[in-house]
Amino acid sequence: MIGLFIYLFFRTEKTVINELVINIISLENYLNIKKWILAHIVLNNHIIYSLPEGLWVFCISVTSKNLFIRVRDLTIQCIYIPLVFAIGLELFQLVHITKGRFDIWDILFSLLFWLVANYLLKYSSEKQHIIKPFNQRSMICILSYAIVYLAHVWE
Repeated sequence: MIGLFIYLFFRTEKTVINELVINIISLENYLNIKKWILAHIVLNNHIIYSLPEGLWVFCISVTSKNLFIRVRDLTIQCIYIPLVFAIGLELFQLVHITKGRFDIWDILFSLLFWLVANYLLKYSSEKQHIIKPFNQRSMICILSYAIVYLAHVWE
């Protein structure tokens, strides 16, 4: 919810989530709410631009804990995927394969939140393949990855 709040009111109106909200409540209402929030809440750039990614990495790491993917004889622990995804995305931005700006702070926030989710939170579920059986836990994990699309910026 914190990441959503930041994206809605402190980031560009051209993200998918903001376009959805604008279509629901109208551009005028959205801009009035955003103007009021910006006048009453001040956040620094690290909070605006790096915290949402760190929070996403935390959430997806928690939902990925004790899940795995098996490809032939290789077993991949899903807990590592959010960290690889976040760092990989930053590296793709660095070499201009994807849109966005490389930011070492994004990597540091992602690493910190991943470490907290992986090592400080105890999670007592049993190990499970992410798809077999496909259950509520699998669906929540996969949908958590889909949330990244909501931060995509339309051209």
